[in-house]
Order: sequence, then C-alpha cells, then structure tokens
Amino acid sequence: MAPILTTFTFSLVLFFLQHIYVYSLTQPTGFTVDLIHREYSPLSPFYNPALSEFDRLHNTVHRSFSRVSNTIQSQITSVHGVYLMNISIGTPPFTILGIADTGSDLTWTQCQPCTKCFKQKSTLFDPRNSSTYKNITCNSRTCKAFQSSSCGPHTNFCQYGYLYADFSFTFGNLAVDSFTFRSTSGHPVSTSNIVFGCGHHNGRFQNYTSGIIGLGRGPFSIINQLKGLTKGKFSYCLVPLSHEGSKPSKINFGRNAVVSGTGVVSTPLRTKFKSQSTIYYVHLERITVGDRTFEYKGSSSSSVDAGKEDVKANFIIDSGTTLTYIPNEMYNHLESKVKESVSEEPIKYSFLRLCYKKVEGWDRNVPNVTFHFTGADVDLPPSVTFLEMKKGLACLMILPDNEFPTLGSLSQVNLLVGYDLVKKRVSFKRADCTKH
Repeated sequence: MAPILTTFTFSLVLFFLQHIYVYSLTQPTGFTVDLIHREYSPLSPFYNPALSEFDRLHNTVHRSFSRVSNTIQSQITSVHGVYLMNISIGTPPFTILGIADTGSDLTWTQCQPCTKCFKQKSTLFDPRNSSTYKNITCNSRTCKAFQSSSCGPHTNFCQYGYLYADFSFTFGNLAVDSFTFRSTSGHPVSTSNIVFGCGHHNGRFQNYTSGIIGLGRGPFSIINQLKGLTKGKFSYCLVPLSHEGSKPSKINFGRNAVVSGTGVVSTPLRTKFKSQSTIYYVHLERITVGDRTFEYKGSSSSSVDAGKEDVKANFIIDSGTTLTYIPNEMYNHLESKVKESVSEEPIKYSFLRLCYKKVEGWDRNVPNVTFHFTGADVDLPPSVTFLEMKKGLACLMILPDNEFPTLGSLSQVNLLVGYDLVKKRVSFKRADCTKH
C-alpha cells in the first residue's frame, strides 16, 4: 500500500505526469502481458519442477497468510506476491522481473551502483547505460508531490524510501526513463518518462526478482502513469493453478482491458481515507452461503471528509493475496452453514480451519458462496472455495480477518476482473481464463 497522499497532491501529480509523456502516434490503445505465477509457472525463476502440486499450493497459501498478518504493522503491505511481470527499462531496453502488486504504488528496481542490495541472480539495471534515464531533482514538482521523498544536504537528486510490513525495504533515487512492455501480440509497447524508483539500498527480498511493479490506484502507479495510453483501464484473468504451467494468466491494458458483454457486474471503487489512495476498496454488503444470507455488520453511513473514514470502503480486491479473508462474524456464519450442509466430519489442517477428506460424494452438498458488493453479485463455486491441500484433503480457502477483509487471487480464478480508474469502478465477468 502506498504512503499517504493528499487530494491536492494527487491532482497535481496526475496533471504533471499526464503532460510530460511523449507517445508515438503508432502506439496501440490496448495491449496484453503475461502474468507469471511464481510457484506454478515454468516461466518463473521460483519454479521448482521437483515439487508436487500440493507443495506448490502449500507454499502459495502460507505466503498469503504471512502477507495479510504482516499488514497490521504498517500502511505498506508485504510484497512477496503471487504474480510476476517482465518489463524493460531504459534505452536500450533492459529487462527486469518484478512482483506485480495491486497493493503498491511506485514501481522500483535494484540499480547500480548498489550500496546495499539483496542478492539478485540477474544483472542489476545500470542507469548509466540508458540514454533516456534522468534523476528527478529536488526542486521538481514530482519530488515535492511524492510523499516518501527526501533531499539530503549533499545531493540535488530526489530520494525515496519505502519500509514494508515484513521489514523489507528500498531506498534510492526517484527517476524517469522509458518503459517497454512485452506484449503477447509480439509487438513491444514503449512509453517515455515513467517515474520509478532506482533502488541503491534494498533488503530482505528474495533473489529471483528485481523489485516491484506498482499496479495500485495511487498517482505514481503504472496504471495512472499510462493513463494517456490506457485511459486508466486494466484487467486480468487468472487461470486455474493446474493450468499455469501451460497457459499463463494475462493482464490487459487499455482497450484490451474492457470487460463487457452478458454477465458483467460492476461495483464502485471507494477510498477508505483520502490519504489512502492506492488500495482497491469496494463495499461488501453481505454474503450468501447456499440459502442463507449474512449481512456485513457495520455502519451504513458514508463520510469521506478530510481525515475521516469511509466506512463503506470495507473490502479489498487484491491479486497479490492468495486466500480470501472476511470479517470474523461473517466467517463463523459461513463455516457453520458449510458444516450444516456437508455430512462428512470437518478437519483442521495447519492454519486452515475447515477441511474434509475427499471421500466419494463429499462435495455434493457444498454450498455456493456469493459476495454481494454494491451493484455486483460475484458467485464462488465450490471448485474455487475448496482446494486439495494434500492428497485426499480439501480445505476452505477463506479465513476470518477483521482488519483487512480481502478477495484474494484464488477466489478470482476464472473471473475477468476489470478496473477503470477514470470511472472509479471494478467489474467482474465469469470466464474461461485459459481462452483469454
């Protein structure tokens, strides 16, 4: 999650960023990029062919639990996310592999010279080799608008710093350079003057990635910086984990990101605090489990005055969290209804609270779960809510959490999820993501 930004600052930086870019007249208005699952895709440097499918799911689920637990400690989430992206920086283009994070704002990568860096298996980006790289100066509007910036007495360059909830960190220079996206069409898409962090002091990240690709709502995210090209639209379609090895998930930008047709439902994006602009918050009204509906307990008023909380911003959409989390009371209702519907004896496994042995017919009566957002009902079938954690044992991929209720990536499998930052809404459409 991004640092605090005021409404004035947000407007100022968007105005500035939208007027410094130079786009080619031949640029497309939409493009698509592969999303690489860190555990399941052979394209990922984390991929271990010796692991079983159960080992991979175990690693993914445990990472999600750590991510949400850590967020309580900080306004910036842990960023050991689920999906990775390749992008290229500079002229000539230099490819980096970053964690695609809808909960982060600034995109950053490790850079030479590095005073303290985590060990990275690939070569670090060296800005001295890029003819289009420029450090942002301290007296620039961009530096003044960036909340986590500073300027020391011995430099005129704008510096940034992020400390994440799991105590990983990055510090370095705020800069601009050309970015190139490896489109699945085979035609790279390039744009200039993208603001990013050139990290010279970074730690506690794993050595296969270079940094973070910020896909949040903040003004310095890739999505807002590409607004002239994408009109503030992006979407993704996450394939089932069993297909990640042969058919990677996709992330779409611009015209390619439009979610339309029969079955589309949309809900407004909300801002919990004006100072928290990065996170994708929506309003969850209730959930239905089988034939029972349970209301979200909370105030029905809405206040977005300066410094006040919008209580309707009560649920996060995040592709970087694997599991789904709902408020404790709502979870207890869900668990009770599932236990009432399934005749088999429930089992606990690790921190997962509701599991069943996969005997014949065990799932015949597992109820569907529907999330009722404002204006949008999203159905989750049993094939999404329960997964086989080890041979013969299926577990519910939903847990209780009052602090950060979140729709995680497993609940978004085979959903086309589209974000429109101009119209401030998120849309859902049930789809076969292996065909997108």
